[in-house]
Amino acid sequence: MRHINRKPDRSTGVFLAALPFVLVVIAYAVGSEMRLSVNPQDKLLPAPSTIWDTAVRLFTQGDRRTGDILLWKDTWASLTRLLGGVGIAAAISLSLGMLIGLFPYARKTFAGFVAVLSMVPPLALLPILFIVFGLGELSKVVLIVIGITPIMTRDLAQRVLDIPHEQIVKAQTLGASSGVIALRVALPQILPRLISNIRLSLGSAWLFLIAAEAVASDVGLGYRIFLVRRYLAMDVILTYVIWITLLAFLIDWALKTLSRKSFPWMEAGL
Repeated sequence: MRHINRKPDRSTGVFLAALPFVLVVIAYAVGSEMRLSVNPQDKLLPAPSTIWDTAVRLFTQGDRRTGDILLWKDTWASLTRLLGGVGIAAAISLSLGMLIGLFPYARKTFAGFVAVLSMVPPLALLPILFIVFGLGELSKVVLIVIGITPIMTRDLAQRVLDIPHEQIVKAQTLGASSGVIALRVALPQILPRLISNIRLSLGSAWLFLIAAEAVASDVGLGYRIFLVRRYLAMDVILTYVIWITLLAFLIDWALKTLSRKSFPWMEAGL
C-alpha cells in the first residue's frame, strides 16, 4: 500500500498530534536546564516549574494596589476588543462579499477597491487610526476590522462566484428575485466559508490586537506583555503567551464545532 493511502488509527493519530508539542516542551526544558546550570539567575529561559508557579499566582492572586486579578482583567479587555473587531469584520465581509459576487455593478465598483485595500499593511495605518479615532477602544477595534475585512471579503466574493451558474438560472426560472437568490441560494453556501475565514483570520486579528495594545493601552494581554518586558520577566511573558495561545485554540475549536454542527454536509476539517 502506498503511504499516501495509509491513515493512522485513533490512538496513533492522538500520539502524532501530541508529539510536536511534547518535543517543544522537552526542547525548552533541556535548554532552560542548560542555561540555569551555567547561570542560576538567568531570566531568558525560566524553569518550567517557575512558569507554573507564576501562572498560578497570576490566575489566583489580586494586585496589591487594586485587588484585581490582572490576568483576568486583561483577558476580558482583550477578548472584548477581539470579538468586537472580528464580529464587525465578519458582518462587513459577508455583506460586501455577497454584493461583489452576485451583482455585476457592485463587482465593478468594489472589487478593485477591496483588492487594493487588502494589500495595505494594516500596522502601517496604526498611527493614523490613533490620530483619527483616539487612543481608546475604537482605534483597536478598527485596526482589527481593517486588517482582516479585505481578505475575508475577497475570499467570500470568490466563493459566491464559484456557485454553479445553473443554480442561479434555475432559481430565476422559478421566479426568484435577486434578494431571494441572495438569501436562499448564495447565503447558505457561503456561511460555512465565512466561519472558515474567521478561523483563518484569528491569528492576524490577535496580531493586530497585541500590537495596538502594546502601543496605546492601560489594560489588555498585549499591554501586559510589553509592560513587563522591560524587567525581563520571561515567566510572566511566557504565561501570557501560553494563555493567548490557549484562548485562540478554544475560539477556533468553538468555531469548528459550530461549523460542523450547523453545516454537517461541509465536513469542515480545517
